[in-house]
Amino acid sequence: MTASGPISLSLAENVRFLQDTFGTSTDFYSKPLNIGGIDCRIILFTGLSSPEKLTVMMLSILSQEREAFADGPALARHLLRESLIPTESAPITTREEMIERLANGLTLLLIEGCPVALTVSSQEMPQRSVSEPDGEGNMYGPQEAFTEQLRTNISLLRRQFRTGTLVVERHDAHNHARTEYCLCYDRARAPADTVDTLRRKLDAAHLPVLLDSSYFASFLKQDKLNLFPAAAYTVRPATACARLCEGKVVILVAGSPCAMVIPSFFAEHFECLDDYSSGAVFAGLIRLLKYLAFTVAVFGPGFYVMAMTFTPEIIPIKLLASLAEAESRTPLPPMLEMLTVTLLLEIVREAGLRAPKSISHTVSIVGALIIGETAVSAGIVSVPVLTMAAAATIATLAVPSLYEQSILFRFAAILLAGLFGVLGIACCALLILAMACGSDPFGYDYLYPLMPPSRASWRDGFVRSIWSRLAQGDG
Repeated sequence: MTASGPISLSLAENVRFLQDTFGTSTDFYSKPLNIGGIDCRIILFTGLSSPEKLTVMMLSILSQEREAFADGPALARHLLRESLIPTESAPITTREEMIERLANGLTLLLIEGCPVALTVSSQEMPQRSVSEPDGEGNMYGPQEAFTEQLRTNISLLRRQFRTGTLVVERHDAHNHARTEYCLCYDRARAPADTVDTLRRKLDAAHLPVLLDSSYFASFLKQDKLNLFPAAAYTVRPATACARLCEGKVVILVAGSPCAMVIPSFFAEHFECLDDYSSGAVFAGLIRLLKYLAFTVAVFGPGFYVMAMTFTPEIIPIKLLASLAEAESRTPLPPMLEMLTVTLLLEIVREAGLRAPKSISHTVSIVGALIIGETAVSAGIVSVPVLTMAAAATIATLAVPSLYEQSILFRFAAILLAGLFGVLGIACCALLILAMACGSDPFGYDYLYPLMPPSRASWRDGFVRSIWSRLAQGDG
């Protein structure tokens, strides 16, 4: 029997198919029973469904069923329409659906002589409880994060978004595991063409495995060589709810606590929930500091290499003398020296991130203190280069959602500045600007509301206005 055919009228044949498919699994549970004179069988996975919960919820009700039935279809109609058993509203008609429902933690009820199977919701999956987010630190607002359970994440969104316009569409990914994902949007605010285009692109995505919403990112890009992200990500239901109110679409994937937000704009990477909880003046200052930090993270090391190699006249005399004395003790030119230190810092960061938590702090201490101090004392690198590279690394953490782009742009800036000087830095800046201008997620300007400059740039772009003004534009 193949998995694509209809359910057989023979109970034994259906059971044999499931046993051939899952029979060697230790968590496969099968129990025969008789209801109203009709032979039936319960099928479930003990790790996903609870036999004890099923007994309390279903078998106690079945024990009260005293009516005799003529055949299997009559019993199925009774259980669907008249019985108190909490069966799913739509019965199963194919073997493929049986496998899918079992994998989702539902319990199957197979009936002799009946071409359909009934499902009972008895899930009891082990899951991580809702906790505080680790990756998005905020002082104000809800302090809860998404989990790996898709239904739990949907309920977290529903709690924040209490209107009837929230639509949650369930889909199955085109991969071997048939992973579930959901499109969430506000039908009153999300443009219909954007939702339709996104739905088509995701349906056309064929993946060998889907473990996170970020796997969809490359299928949503028009220009595959553009380094700017096609989507934003969040682990906070509050942030996802705020994006839904803006007319965006949120993608949730089963097994992933990270939600994807479509479309994404450049300015959104410099925003956070605290911006809208703090005063407008302070929030504007912090947002400008983030733009400055991103600029330092990308161009700081390259600008240092350019100044020391090609244009030392732009450096004040006293500072230049100090830098020249430090560089005279090192054997490498500024470009190779900066590349070496930047690579070393990235290796330390990656080692601290991937190492077990018990030794991750040791890795950071060894990399920051011992290796850094030894390299300076041995004259391999100079103190100014190490300081500039460390400052750029710290500045990168101020905008964590653009970390990958900051690192790649930084290496490009160092190489071009070391080879071509001022012209190299200018070319690097123009290349980044061209990528940003050339990115148009689903027909929208990626640099909105920053470019072209307008009132919106100062309303909620470079800085933000007070809430009384922000609320005026909210319909």
